[in-house]
Amino acid sequence: MAAHLVMVTGLGLGVCQGGTPLVGRWDLAVTDGDRTYASWFEITAEQGGFAGRFQGGGGHASRVTDIVITGDRFRFLWPNDDDPKLPPRVIEGVLTGPNALTGTTVGRDGNRAAFQGVRAPRLDRPAPKGWEPAIDLVAGGIGGWMVNPPNEPNRWSVIAGELVNEQAGGNLVTRQRFLDFQLHVEVNVPPKGNSGIYLRGRHEVQVQDDFGNPPHNRRLGGIYGQVTPTSLPAKPAGEWQTFDITLVGRQVTIVLNGVTIIDRQEIPGITGGALDSDEAAPGPLMLQGDHGPIRYRNITIRPARP
Repeated sequence: MAAHLVMVTGLGLGVCQGGTPLVGRWDLAVTDGDRTYASWFEITAEQGGFAGRFQGGGGHASRVTDIVITGDRFRFLWPNDDDPKLPPRVIEGVLTGPNALTGTTVGRDGNRAAFQGVRAPRLDRPAPKGWEPAIDLVAGGIGGWMVNPPNEPNRWSVIAGELVNEQAGGNLVTRQRFLDFQLHVEVNVPPKGNSGIYLRGRHEVQVQDDFGNPPHNRRLGGIYGQVTPTSLPAKPAGEWQTFDITLVGRQVTIVLNGVTIIDRQEIPGITGGALDSDEAAPGPLMLQGDHGPIRYRNITIRPARP
């Protein structure tokens, strides 16, 4: 591999001499003590240099700065997007091949966590030939679901055909896994309520009380921190709202309350709280239950025909 150096500017862009295989998107598995969680980052070539974003185990993807690449080694900083005054996390590692890397993250408290990474798959796929018959994910009761993390209390139950989370507890995950699909979900969000619909267990469609707010990638209908809707036709808290979501590869379309708010847009990578970072694999549907009460009903999914 040819040696090259990326120097940095105040904007976090690197001035590059030569190309670098670090450019692109990377799916990570981070090991911190006895815990392993999914993470992600991307490096892009911009304005004659480089920029990037990093997704930790929670929260949302945000920009990285001070990118330095020397040969097959790299280092950059990940500032706290909510409080820039806090010391940034340091991300450093080494490319172990054209599609693999390893490294560590170092927190402001000095805690070090190791990660392994692979180049994220493109997932370019043509439109399906058709869709299988709809599967009702609530008809079988709570038995078709499991709580994650497993040690969290299960606050979910099926009441009069509704999937109800009574208070903050574990998230709910389908036992079935899906690849490409059309999903119909109806949700009732209480005042200041907060939940999420994780597609394949990796990409969160934000669910929260957002009546009257402008669209944002961390508001109702956005792919959390990744894709921003064009509008936000939210209903007031306490009213039933309808999602119709189509996911093929990385391409997502979201219809909220009859209005298309995301139309065949690419999802760059996983979101905070993802079950894993194996983006090419089928995954479950996960409903977030760790923030408080929420109600879902009429959850049906139509897998793509092979």
